[in-house]
Amino acid sequence: MTKTIKIAIVGVGNCASSLLQGIHYYRDKSDADAIGLMHWDLGGYRPSDIEVVTAFDIDGRKVGRDVASAIFAPPNNTTVFCRDVPQTGVTVAMGQVLDGFADHMKDYPPDRTLVPANAPQPSHQEIVGMLTGCGAEMLLNYLPVGSEQATRFYAECALDAGIAFINNIPVFIASDPQWAERYRERGIPLIGDDIKAQLGATITHRMLADLFNKRGVKIERTYQLNTGGNTDFLNMLNRARLASKKQSKTEAVQSVAGARLDDDNIHIGPSDYVPWQQDNKVCFLRIEGKLFGDVPMNVELRLSVEDSPNSAGVAIDTIRCCRLALDRGEAGVLHPPSAYFCKHPPRQYTDDEAYRMVEAFIDGTWREKLSEMPDHRGRSREPLAAEGGK
Repeated sequence: MTKTIKIAIVGVGNCASSLLQGIHYYRDKSDADAIGLMHWDLGGYRPSDIEVVTAFDIDGRKVGRDVASAIFAPPNNTTVFCRDVPQTGVTVAMGQVLDGFADHMKDYPPDRTLVPANAPQPSHQEIVGMLTGCGAEMLLNYLPVGSEQATRFYAECALDAGIAFINNIPVFIASDPQWAERYRERGIPLIGDDIKAQLGATITHRMLADLFNKRGVKIERTYQLNTGGNTDFLNMLNRARLASKKQSKTEAVQSVAGARLDDDNIHIGPSDYVPWQQDNKVCFLRIEGKLFGDVPMNVELRLSVEDSPNSAGVAIDTIRCCRLALDRGEAGVLHPPSAYFCKHPPRQYTDDEAYRMVEAFIDGTWREKLSEMPDHRGRSREPLAAEGGK
């Protein structure tokens, strides 16, 4: 087993910035002072074992620069918690634009939006060649929400390059049976879809909805309203790009709410772009229900969190789980990491169930233990354990 985990990134935005800062930030830490990680050592791998070997973007201020410099270029505006990221020797390459850039973003100042580069766009085969030539083992998708064509393009590149794919955005790849089967047949791991933050709006909403369900409180209606000032929220002002995002976030809550709510009684999704918030995301959450004796009650919550670092710790664990699958020869959708780390996995579980599944995945016993852990709806997990394999 080699210790280095070689990753490729498409989309050198705020999330990639937090990920790369974190890899270096934790390099000199120990288990005792590694605050903010779910796992310090995961299957023998530490955060510092992750190495970026290639990266793609379409912004002229990032293309052609070392990735360690590109992560601090506009329009990135996330918190800088580790400024001294050393030069990597990896130059950000021009990627395919496709639908990765929303037309309405041309109307905003350059420091707020992407500035498309004039460099020639590489072909599918050229990107596959770059992925194989640098020795990448997995490709992380950090494209903007709504990049349906671009995500499928890069998922296809990963397939042809023979490397794993981690889909961090709400375009349905892992949760699409046809894509899942193609990765299984090719012998390549796949994790997705849509990364779930460490402690963000979705997981907080899910945990509260699950609590209502388990304590016998009937949920009548709920909303989750989010505002932010990063490029992601600016991109999402185009509501046409939000169909899969709203579906991903809504199903994440519906799946643990007990009885499904009518569409009119649940609203979850991005709400507005507030430039001065920068990468800070504010969530307003409300759940109304009835408890004993049909007596009404409600919960209201305000959550404020830096959006991109909130995903980076989850990404570090996702990467390491993906490497464990490569070490073990597992292929196709990795269900335990997908269920725990993503909003829209192929099959939903409560977060405590998914937590137990991913811990068993890490220690290599998840297939054996799965039949002993029926899910919260009493369904057998044996068919799930039979998928993939060596």
